[in-house]
Amino acid sequence: MNRRSFVKYVPAIGALGTLSTGLSAKTIEPKTIKQNPNSRAYWAETLYKIASPVLTQMSQGKLKQNMPVELPPKAYEGREKVTHLEALGRTLAGVAPWLALPDSNDNEGKMRADLKEKALKSIAHSVDPSSPDYLNWTEGAQPLVDGAFLVHGIMRAPKALWEPLDETVKKQFIQEIKNQKEAIPPFYNNWLLFGAMLDAFLLFVDAGGDYMRIDFAVKKHDEWYVGDGWYGDGKNFHMDYYNGYVIQPMMLQVLKIAFSKRQKTYGDLYKKVADRMTRFAEQQERLISPEGTYPPVGRSITYRVGAFQPLAESALLEQLPKSISSAQVRSALSAIIQHQFEAEGTFDKDGWLTIGFCGHQPEMGDAYISTGSLYLCTLGFLPLGLPAEHTFWTSPEEAWTAKKAWGGISVKADHAISF
Repeated sequence: MNRRSFVKYVPAIGALGTLSTGLSAKTIEPKTIKQNPNSRAYWAETLYKIASPVLTQMSQGKLKQNMPVELPPKAYEGREKVTHLEALGRTLAGVAPWLALPDSNDNEGKMRADLKEKALKSIAHSVDPSSPDYLNWTEGAQPLVDGAFLVHGIMRAPKALWEPLDETVKKQFIQEIKNQKEAIPPFYNNWLLFGAMLDAFLLFVDAGGDYMRIDFAVKKHDEWYVGDGWYGDGKNFHMDYYNGYVIQPMMLQVLKIAFSKRQKTYGDLYKKVADRMTRFAEQQERLISPEGTYPPVGRSITYRVGAFQPLAESALLEQLPKSISSAQVRSALSAIIQHQFEAEGTFDKDGWLTIGFCGHQPEMGDAYISTGSLYLCTLGFLPLGLPAEHTFWTSPEEAWTAKKAWGGISVKADHAISF
């Protein structure tokens, strides 16, 4: 089906090679990416390719002007009012750990420095009422979701994305988060965690924060826990990837902040939630087929490798289950990343992500999906926050569980957890 049937076209930036990034696009070599998909360089160059258009344009106050807004068939109205906060919040949630690494003068360090500078400028534009890229923080329900992703990125890398901000920008940002918290009530499902994330952030920056909202969100999800590492999305179980996109990582983040303030109150639940995510990560690794694919089940599958955020974050936090090595996680995620981001049509001619699961598949987009939504894929790249010398990157390539099992190699038996 013709892509133009689903795309609202606006003037866009030139091809990736002509981006005004402060870093020549010639340093990103497609041949390097294709030759070594299991390398840190491949991950870094791919993430840079994904994030650069968003942060380059917004750092100049031109995201609204230049980002195309692609919509699936029968999309909800008003997506153009929320898509830009989606793009910024989701991009920063994924790139944050990478940007938090120390400065370096190699090619990767130059990419990080470029994105970090642009991220700070982008945050400033997002809260400046005089900027063309002043974002919609309170109109409709969707901004609550992406305010939560944005503060998730900041809390993942405060030294990179918060401390360097001008004091005026910090005050403006805090006020927008407070306004959003008051304006948008969460739905009675995983959205409770979006509200809790805002309060966790306010606690994190010593700007207030409501423990009761945090308590309600985490305790309801604890009630909705259905066993063996899985939470219901509300009172019902959903066979989808929302334990990956939202529930597991945001439960952990909210409780991390709450625990840092009140250890006796939150210690037991924080540990239990962390252990559950480790089990969930173990299951996620087993879901990756020998070919490096995974089942396209449930809604929001156009978030691509972002579905594997718990596995990626468990690697980042060095909390992988004992049954799997970091090398097999890197190898498995590398295979998915290669499949999804080298598929024809994944990027448009100007370097923006298109709607799809593996390539350009607009019909696979849910009604709430638009271009900005797609940047949730960056959450699959969280292990880039580990330094280059970490064993996650230095260990030899290793077959993952399904590849071993289907190759006739014995793997450990799998057992449910009881907490």
